[in-house]
Amino acid sequence: MNDIFKWKTVRDIDLAKKKVLLRVDFNVPLEPTEPPTVSDDARIKESMPTIEYLLEQGATLICVAHLGRPKGKVIEALKMKPVAERFAEIISERAYVTETKLGDFPAYKITDKVFLLENIRFYPEEEKNDAKFSKKLAALADVYVDDAFGTVHRAHASTVGVTKFLPAVSGLLLEKEIVTLSRLMVEPARPFVAVQGGIKVSTKIGIIRRLLDLVDYLLIGSGLTSTFLKAQGYDVGASKIEEEAMDMATQVLEKARTMSQNMILPVDLIVADAPTEDAKIKVVDIPAEPGVVCEAPFMILDIGPKTVKLFEEKIKEAKSVFWNGPLGFNEVKPFAKGSKAIAEAIGRSGAVSVVGGGDIVAFLDEYGLNVLFTHVSTGGGASLEFVAGDKLPGVEALQKK
Repeated sequence: MNDIFKWKTVRDIDLAKKKVLLRVDFNVPLEPTEPPTVSDDARIKESMPTIEYLLEQGATLICVAHLGRPKGKVIEALKMKPVAERFAEIISERAYVTETKLGDFPAYKITDKVFLLENIRFYPEEEKNDAKFSKKLAALADVYVDDAFGTVHRAHASTVGVTKFLPAVSGLLLEKEIVTLSRLMVEPARPFVAVQGGIKVSTKIGIIRRLLDLVDYLLIGSGLTSTFLKAQGYDVGASKIEEEAMDMATQVLEKARTMSQNMILPVDLIVADAPTEDAKIKVVDIPAEPGVVCEAPFMILDIGPKTVKLFEEKIKEAKSVFWNGPLGFNEVKPFAKGSKAIAEAIGRSGAVSVVGGGDIVAFLDEYGLNVLFTHVSTGGGASLEFVAGDKLPGVEALQKK
């Protein structure tokens, strides 16, 4: 990994008897039971290699995490206690935690060597990257380790601010994420196929432009389809489109034309009169020339069977695949079929396959399809910004080798 990763990691420093401020991504979903329980502990488990390494080196851990979006206020439903309890079970097969305090910070004692601070986003100073708050947080420890890939695209106190007051290095998960994505972007086995879903062209424009330069084929689905079709003059009925992104869509289409048509739009679509399970559903072909795809109240909600077959053919040839964003309105089962078929095709392909982005990761988890992929990124926005070529403030703040 050292050939790609430019920053110091936990392997590069002495950790014996050190207090480590460890930024983790424990932003996990909770079951609305009483009391609440963690419904998916994958993110906690992903940080365990770093946690185990630090403990083996004789460090005491003060873990920092957030849960949800409390916007600087204490919200009872977003307290870290259920997360602390699941964390305790993973570490020592018990769920007993003690509420305590570290400096001015409420915390949960997991073991004598492991603590978890209360939701760091309860403090408005966190998202403001307040210097005084960062210094107070840093005063709890001797060393800072960032292992929360899902937050490194944010310049917050617990990702950037504390690095001004402590030696700051990467954890093993953060290193793995950066190396995996870097290798895919720099030296992918070819053919390299990217699958791009999502709704808004404006939020995906950076990643689409970069992928066009990198991949052999870029397969487009979901709400992006509506805007791209509209930009070409098609009538897409009641489909959601991004009117303000028409110029962007036109520019992307023109760029794709100059690159041997390596961006492939659907050839047929699933349309319905409502995004519901009991909706009236039709399969429509895309006219060769701009015309009517569907008329209101019908709207585009998934890729069609011919498109699934076309995408499967490209994926079958692939040696590398990157997927961001569902290809349909996956919240409703009838419109999740396209995404499921493509996930299964990627699994069959044997390609090195990487998934990034919160919506598609959640979809794969829901249907148990994540096991089909080589790497499922723990970072939603962070993975997309990295692939788009943007700098990640939380990574750039770490010590270089």
